[in-house]
Amino acid sequence: MSNLAVLPILIPLLAGIFAAFIHNKTKMVRIFSIIVSISNLVVVSYIGYLVFQNGSIILETGGWKAPYGIVLVADMLSILLVITTNIIAVACVFFARKSLSQQQENFYFYTFFFLLITGVSGAFLTGDLFNLFVFFEVLLMASYALIVLGGGKIQLRESIKYVLINLFSSILFVTVVSFLYSVVGTVNMAQIAERVQEVEQRGILTTIAILLFFVFATKAAVFPLYYWLPKSYVVPNPVVSALFGALLTKVGIYSILRVFTTIFVYEIDITHQFFLWLAALTMISGVIGALSTNNIKLIISYNIIPAVGFMLMGIGLYTEASISGSIYYLLHDMIVKGTLFLIVGAIVAITGTSDLRKMGGLIHHYPVIGWLFFVASLTLAGIPPFSGFIGKLLLLQEGLAQDQIAIVIIGLITSLLILFSMIRIFIQAFWGEKDDTITPNRIKSRAYAWPIAFLVAFSVFLGVGAEYVYPMVEDISTYLLDPSQYIDSVLKE
Repeated sequence: MSNLAVLPILIPLLAGIFAAFIHNKTKMVRIFSIIVSISNLVVVSYIGYLVFQNGSIILETGGWKAPYGIVLVADMLSILLVITTNIIAVACVFFARKSLSQQQENFYFYTFFFLLITGVSGAFLTGDLFNLFVFFEVLLMASYALIVLGGGKIQLRESIKYVLINLFSSILFVTVVSFLYSVVGTVNMAQIAERVQEVEQRGILTTIAILLFFVFATKAAVFPLYYWLPKSYVVPNPVVSALFGALLTKVGIYSILRVFTTIFVYEIDITHQFFLWLAALTMISGVIGALSTNNIKLIISYNIIPAVGFMLMGIGLYTEASISGSIYYLLHDMIVKGTLFLIVGAIVAITGTSDLRKMGGLIHHYPVIGWLFFVASLTLAGIPPFSGFIGKLLLLQEGLAQDQIAIVIIGLITSLLILFSMIRIFIQAFWGEKDDTITPNRIKSRAYAWPIAFLVAFSVFLGVGAEYVYPMVEDISTYLLDPSQYIDSVLKE
């Protein structure tokens, strides 16, 4: 049974290798990728069912007992995020057929697509910090290839910035892990948590915690380390932007959530209070960026940043309700950001421009895409009964309960401004007089709409089906706030 924990990593890794051998056979590699993506979603859903029914699945690779060997931990949090990752992967693999040119598909897109899913899944499932670094590098190497797919001048320019900031972050990451190892003598997260608990995080450990936070904050695009993100996420093909927007920053947030609920939880007046200030600044700066541009891709890209602020706010408040809010918001944001990047990609493909001022009346020709965008916009802004509302409600209620009035007000204002930025796209791009010069392509429109509708359906379910989802999220929150459960399950004490 424990071997099941490696399947979410092994399946896409082997699929990526096989796809490299058939990369020139476009039809074959498409069908293969679709079959593997759907199969992997079924497999991880089954593993998720087992985890929620029977408890965490721990794989000690090579037969080496923890903490000496490499450990994979499929617990409730990690497997739920892996399932969400594969839901997005299925939508993107269908969308890729119409979004990519044949040349782009043949240039190893599906190989790097599966390697990205491998890295993201591995980062969620690993049980030690060094292998978290390794899986970060796997997903980053895949993203380096995907960001330049197509070879446009602007892609190459933005990719240099993207590579340099992540290279610096990776150097800092491995340095801090080495520093931590020299202090506690292990990289296994359960054993680190145990040893930090023994000394109550005294001395140099809090400094290491802050350094580790800055590594993850760079990956997650927390203020002021977000400047690399907006343009880097809009220059690739829309299907690549959707993968980046839905998954990459979320790995950073997951890492903060895991480390600062399992390991570094004994100086919260220093660490977690610091998170609240950064969360507020992240919300403000991101939404200002979204309002400052007429490029619809950039509007969606900037809206990634305030979402990171909301999730960081829940970690900073550090209660069961606030952690539940962060997890719920994380699930919601993964799906809705993937949805919105696919939709704006379809809009740009239809109109031939990303300039909002040059659009209008698209609802008359593409009503399905228009109304899917409208629902996704309300979901992003947190309008009830959609999924964004559930997470924000939990976060803002807990903020009020802790008398954090300033960040609650900032959160409310940010939500209104996010709604304004999205409705501005809907009014200017879709509303208006019918343009008779546009000849709608119904076949292409349907090809775009189905993967988008697939993600919108999950997003809506997270909202209207909260009575089914929230109990799971609440159980995860309770589990995270009791590090002994994680320690005991991994070290089997």
